[in-house]
Parts: sequence; C-alpha cells; structure tokens
Amino acid sequence: MNIHQYYPVDIINGPGTRCTLFVAGCEHQCKGCYNKSTWRLTSGHPFTVQQEEQLIADLNDTRIPRQGLSLSGGDPLHPANVADVLRLVKRVRRDCPGKDIWLWTGYLLAELTARQMQIVEQIDVLIDGKFIAALKDPALLWRGSSNQVIHYLRKADG
Repeated sequence: MNIHQYYPVDIINGPGTRCTLFVAGCEHQCKGCYNKSTWRLTSGHPFTVQQEEQLIADLNDTRIPRQGLSLSGGDPLHPANVADVLRLVKRVRRDCPGKDIWLWTGYLLAELTARQMQIVEQIDVLIDGKFIAALKDPALLWRGSSNQVIHYLRKADG
C-alpha cells in the first residue's frame, strides 16, 4: 500500500487528537475532490514497517494522548488497499486498546464486498459516499457533502 501523508498529531480528521493516514488509490475520482493527488495507486510512497511501528508508538504515546486513528485518502477501501488496511486496523485493535478508528470511503456501506466488510467490522466510525460538489457544505462535521453518511458502528474499548 502506498501512502501520501501521515500526521502523527491531527485535530482536523475526527474528534480529539488523532493519528491520520492518507492512503493512495481511489476509483471514485469525485469532481471537486480536494485530494486528487491521491487517486493513483502508484502515487505517494510505500507504507513501510518502520512507519507502521511509528504509528503504533504514536497512538500509545502518553505524552500526547491520541483518541485514535483516522484513515482517509485516496480510499482506504480501494480493493488494492484492503489487505494492508485490514492488517493495520487489526493491529491497532490489538496493540492500542481504547483507541477508536475512523475511516472515510467513497463506497457506500450497503455496496461493500465481504472483504471490505472485514475492515468495517474492526472500525468505530465509517463515513461513506462519494463527494458530490453540488452538495458541498462547509458547515458539515467530518464530511464534505450532505450525501455522505456518518455510521457509528461501535464504541472504542476502555
């Protein structure tokens, strides 16, 4: 999996202080997307073992407590990202107790494949739906257009 950006301290992409990872690859290519540079799977750079270790350490760092992990992109549920994202969210669940996981995708919850649903089963909040420029609303919390839905799936441990 390729990534574009990792923010070890982020207060924009979800509630509280978070770690945020922007992955590469998006099939939706929504008109008006603010992150077009992430569309190609080959853009960005590989997500390394060292970066994963740093992400886990950051989530567990008590000096700057993080509420959880945010996954965006691109699209973390792009078929080419599913195996790596699934492994990562399972690791966060195992090694970072009490942290929540938020994920943004252009796919609709009702349309997800069984493999994509394995990721959804591990996360706390899913924001689904393509960005639609005509429905853009800067006043919306955690989403860009009014068609996108916030699905609260579970509460974090602890």
